[in-house]
Amino acid sequence: MLALTQDSEGVSFAVRVSPRASRSAVLGEHGGALKVSLAAPPVEGEANAALCELLAKRLGVPKRAVRIVRGERGKSKTVRVEGVGAPAVLALVETA
Repeated sequence: MLALTQDSEGVSFAVRVSPRASRSAVLGEHGGALKVSLAAPPVEGEANAALCELLAKRLGVPKRAVRIVRGERGKSKTVRVEGVGAPAVLALVETA
């Protein structure tokens, strides 16, 4: 089950990324984190930017509403999305 923290402004959750994949996609849940493949390489923040863009598009929020709050240099990250609730994030897992 995806571990989420929700408050009045948005939701935070763990993400596990796999950079340099053949395509960017949300793959589902693994070990309490949202598993995401990214076509971008982990160089100069390209993978982080691709992650924020992918999540913003899938959740229907502006890119500025998605930010990485922990783990910018690793594969395990904590992401904060403002303007959505837990049901929207859980829907990502179900549609993966």
